[in-house]
Amino acid sequence: MITLNEAKQLRVGDILYHTTHLNANGTSQRWKVNGMVKTWKRDSNRISIPVKHGLYLYDYITENELHLVSLTEVKK
Repeated sequence: MITLNEAKQLRVGDILYHTTHLNANGTSQRWKVNGMVKTWKRDSNRISIPVKHGLYLYDYITENELHLVSLTEVKK
């Protein structure tokens, strides 16, 4: 689990580990931060983190999905 303050400190190239999605070998999926973390001036609790997984999968992690990612690999 990652906190809101930790999420705001992320930089391009940082690796996030998904806590529920696993690779075929049982390890956590790796998601790479692909751009700057977007924050809102009117609502300081709102963020958007662009991420990439694999060759073609791009997505955004918002403040609602922070409980699904971790900075360290989750051992199952």
